[in-house]
Amino acid sequence: MTEKTSVTVRIAGEEHTIRASAQPDYTRKCAKLVDDRIHEIRLAAGVVDGQKAAILAALSIADEYFQAHEELERAQVELAARVEALAAHVEGALPLP
Repeated sequence: MTEKTSVTVRIAGEEHTIRASAQPDYTRKCAKLVDDRIHEIRLAAGVVDGQKAAILAALSIADEYFQAHEELERAQVELAARVEALAAHVEGALPLP
């Protein structure tokens, strides 16, 4: 079982204690991403209720995640095609046994 540590972070002006098995610096990094996104949304949209800002931040981060995931899948397909083409080229250049 992985040991959990408690980390206190500040998100949207409020302190939260998070218990996680991740390294404390990683938990702080995640909290900063959320806090920064909430801050960006509040700047762009003006006065936004805290819960609404948190929901919009979560949707924004989810969108970013799904776009990155799709890009990774495309890159994996492209890489597999290149590997296959390279293997065929190498096999074509080698003398037959």
